[in-house]
Amino acid sequence: MSATTISPVTAHWLNRLLPARSPQAHKGDFGHVLVIGGDHGYGGAAIMAAQSAVHCGAGLVSLFTRPEHVNAMLCRQPEVMVSHQHINDMITRATVLLAGPGLGLCSWGTALLAQALASDKPLLLDADALNYLAAIPAAEQQRLKRDSWLLTPHPGEAARMLGCSSADIQHDRVAAVQQLQQRFGGTVLLKGHASLIAGPGQQLARLDCGNPGMAGGGMGDVLSGIIAALLAQGLTGFDAAALGGYLHGTAADQLAAVRGERGLPATAILPHLQPLLNGKS
Repeated sequence: MSATTISPVTAHWLNRLLPARSPQAHKGDFGHVLVIGGDHGYGGAAIMAAQSAVHCGAGLVSLFTRPEHVNAMLCRQPEVMVSHQHINDMITRATVLLAGPGLGLCSWGTALLAQALASDKPLLLDADALNYLAAIPAAEQQRLKRDSWLLTPHPGEAARMLGCSSADIQHDRVAAVQQLQQRFGGTVLLKGHASLIAGPGQQLARLDCGNPGMAGGGMGDVLSGIIAALLAQGLTGFDAAALGGYLHGTAADQLAAVRGERGLPATAILPHLQPLLNGKS
């Protein structure tokens, strides 16, 4: 694929990447997502990410967070295993790590992120994890650069990562997502209108779904959980980002078609995911 070829993500990707499950399947076949985040005052971000990973088919989902968010997570989604202790053991048991939702940039969050970065597990970085990555020296960025991670910046985060303005990012989004992928490696999903995905080998894809009702808090957290669940189910970073964005945007479009775009909560799209995942919608 040339650098100028952009593949639109369609329903055909869903059929190709998520075939029917075997009758002999068990939860271990579909991965274990560990969400790391939820500092004081930001528990909702981590909770939404974990909740969406459950709704997108991960075999197991765990959350490491602040103690005050443990009960809230269990009340919201009891399928999630949640703790505020023994992060190294939780990382060992997981197959995919998602760090960033509500993580914050204080010592608690940066220490957790360092432990996630020390692992060789597939890693999705979002939100404050990206702000941390943007703030460290270029030499450290290059040391951390890897093929096995997936970065999901919005234009503001992308601007900080490239040392430019949000206007620069929006002026040429294709160039921006390519620059991000070249600098940081792995797969990059640049969020926004017509989100773009860049992966290794000059892979490029575009999402034509989504609507202005998604411009609200929590949408990125839900998206990150969806993508992490797809990674856990064996998709490559590029395919997980593309299909995750498609599921997220299409579910939001279906909801907006019924209820309108204004006042669209991020978690309201979750009931629309299961029919999409199973070809029922």
